Amino acid sequence: MTPGESAQPRVPKRARLGRNLVAAIVVGVAMGGIILSSLLFVRYFFIAVLAVSAAIASWELAGALRRGAGIEVPLPVLLVGGQAMIWLAWPFGTGGLAAAFGLTMVTALLWRMRGGASHFVRDVTATVFTAAYVPLCCGFAVLMTVAPDGLGRILTFMLPVIASDVGGYAAGVLLGRHPMAPTISPKKSWEGFAGSQAAGMATGAVCVVVFLGGPWWAGVLTGSLLVISATLGDLVESMIKRDLGIKDMGNLLPGHGGMMDRLDSLLPTAVVAWLLLSLLVPV
Repeated sequence: MTPGESAQPRVPKRARLGRNLVAAIVVGVAMGGIILSSLLFVRYFFIAVLAVSAAIASWELAGALRRGAGIEVPLPVLLVGGQAMIWLAWPFGTGGLAAAFGLTMVTALLWRMRGGASHFVRDVTATVFTAAYVPLCCGFAVLMTVAPDGLGRILTFMLPVIASDVGGYAAGVLLGRHPMAPTISPKKSWEGFAGSQAAGMATGAVCVVVFLGGPWWAGVLTGSLLVISATLGDLVESMIKRDLGIKDMGNLLPGHGGMMDRLDSLLPTAVVAWLLLSLLVPV
């Protein structure tokens, strides 16, 4: 070994792999089991899973805003309004979802007036942002769930994202050389993104054909766009955490961080999936 070679630090394999892989797999399988069980046995139980997930993620994001930037988000307004969005989207569709979001915004304005003018715009803006980012996006998953072919739509929404994670992780670890966004998420590579696209498009094609009876090309297009949305969603949350100076939104899920860290790619993707499937494979 030459002096130049000995000077190069050896990167431990675990560091390259990232988080505690065993814990991440166990938690991921457990979460997948809960979601799949709620969908298969009584589909509407999945709405309760979404409601609980939205509440936890909203609480985590509000806490992160307070710790990282001193922003005070009124949790009672956010949590009650978030649950209203989830549950009103079930019987009333997009109208119920929009009405609940609008009332949450108005209530946040009125509630925050009690604290005076100091940082009023900042706190209200953060409250509306959190309400839109978490429960409003979850509401689009509810809209897919309550459709006549809701099981197929939810699986077509979630499975390509899961496949994207697996394909991107494998390709990134094995082949990753060119960083995608080094200043935002250093571990993401273009090779990993290519793996995500391949896995997502293949899974999307199978899901649309098998679960929804749609054309294969619609599945390929859906899978590709869902991968893009999921990747951007992950990068957006990374930007938020960097701005706030935190590593994870919480520590509820070993190997994953908080609930918000697990939902980051799914939240915006729910909106994209609802729109795409409504256009390409209408009920």
